[in-house]
Amino acid sequence: MLLAIDVGNTNSVFSVSKNREIISEWRCSTDGNMTADQYFTWLQQLFNISNINYKDINKVIVSSVVPDAIFNLKVLSKTYFSCVPLIVGSDNCKIPISIDVESGVNVGADRLVNATAAYQIIGGDTIIVDFGTATTFDVINGAGSYVGGVIAPGVALSTKALHEAAAALPHVEVKRPPNVVGRNTVNCMQSGIYWGYLSLVDGIVSKIKKEKNINNVIATGGLSNVFSRDTSIFDKIDLRLTIKGLVYISNFNEDK
Repeated sequence: MLLAIDVGNTNSVFSVSKNREIISEWRCSTDGNMTADQYFTWLQQLFNISNINYKDINKVIVSSVVPDAIFNLKVLSKTYFSCVPLIVGSDNCKIPISIDVESGVNVGADRLVNATAAYQIIGGDTIIVDFGTATTFDVINGAGSYVGGVIAPGVALSTKALHEAAAALPHVEVKRPPNVVGRNTVNCMQSGIYWGYLSLVDGIVSKIKKEKNINNVIATGGLSNVFSRDTSIFDKIDLRLTIKGLVYISNFNEDK
């Protein structure tokens, strides 16, 4: 069985797959200081609940945008699962798509994983919109090459910044307000956040489509379902896109 680990800036996702099918998935807050023993203690409880024998896990793949977390995840893999993990972005991990960006540029591991999954699911000519700590837009051309993208501040990050920078403004939930024009402070803020980000996503996607002649759009991240209500720009929403990408990459390296 494969343990796939996606370490994001805010949350980390751990998923177990068997015969290329995802059977269990859990998430926790990302902590770069969490030790291998602490990871295993947490995972072992979840394995027991899901009737998974940790000794059946013989492969681990990691995608991380938090460098401090990688060392302890390597220790976790070697100590408890007796394997050397594949680390996306390192020399020991090949990906099944080509990267066509400026020389010397390192593309984030999460973006490469999402691009791999999108190419497997939809094919080329695809934009991937990921509502994470940052809202990212990544592009795969018709030949299956990753050709770049766009990075914007994430929804939650902007909401937090608005609250912290303006003492009189509260922290608000990201949700669709009852009207565009708010009649109280909370609704005013929710309208700016919701409709503002929806306009940002629609605008950037439209400009990418025009510039790169792209046809397909796939969205992921927890807030993708929130924003999909008022736009038809997404052809598909897949909340497990990153984990699926990790499974694809693991299988690609195993088959080589």
